[in-house]
Amino acid sequence: MKNDKYTVVIIDDETACIDILRRSLNCYNELQIVGTAKTADKGRILILEQHPDLLFLDVELNGHSGIELLSEMSETVTWPMQVIFYTAFEKYLLEALRVSAFDYLLKPFEQEELKLVLNRFFDQDLKVQSQSSFQLAISTLNQTNHTFLIATVTGFQKSRIDQIGYFEYLKEKKLWIVVLTNHNRLQLKRNTRAEDIINYSTSFVQINQSQIINMDYLSMIDDKICLLFPPFHKEKNLVISRAFLKALQERYEMI
Repeated sequence: MKNDKYTVVIIDDETACIDILRRSLNCYNELQIVGTAKTADKGRILILEQHPDLLFLDVELNGHSGIELLSEMSETVTWPMQVIFYTAFEKYLLEALRVSAFDYLLKPFEQEELKLVLNRFFDQDLKVQSQSSFQLAISTLNQTNHTFLIATVTGFQKSRIDQIGYFEYLKEKKLWIVVLTNHNRLQLKRNTRAEDIINYSTSFVQINQSQIINMDYLSMIDDKICLLFPPFHKEKNLVISRAFLKALQERYEMI
């Protein structure tokens, strides 16, 4: 702690979100905001200049991932820095963050939620933390959020599991497409099979002959319709067939 206060940096590509968080954090006398940034590049410079005790980091920055930013800095963060991911996406990544010893705050947040997150931070002793613990957390997080290449009709698309909502087979074109969080629809190479997609990740589960969903986005199954979390919550054509429902029930624990 510097000057009897914990120093804080905020990195978010939305000015309004930065302002809301800044106003809320200013109510805590234990904290001192030493800088904000709206891009990964400026954020990287700010982190290295200020050596903050606490970093609020947007998961999805414009053109960059907050997780990728931390991964790139894992060798240069040589002081005990805690990270709270600040995100609007309530999906599987959030569970991965906590498993990896990171914390998160959902947008928009309630003051009570912010208080709980900060209390967890205050309760930790930063003095006993080290660079190695930060590197271990990043390493664990990358294992749960690994990047891979999707073979498309024109080449390869670098992607993460949390960027994929579902896959769909187009009979007229005789190929699979993948639907991403930005709603882009990429055509996979023509000889791609359902088995190939499922083997990408255990998160990918087939629900009928022509659709495979990312289970990490599955919210509920209502009358055989698979409802997904945002940004795929408006999709209504994801229907699970009886045969695949049985396989799903056998694979996952049911209460």
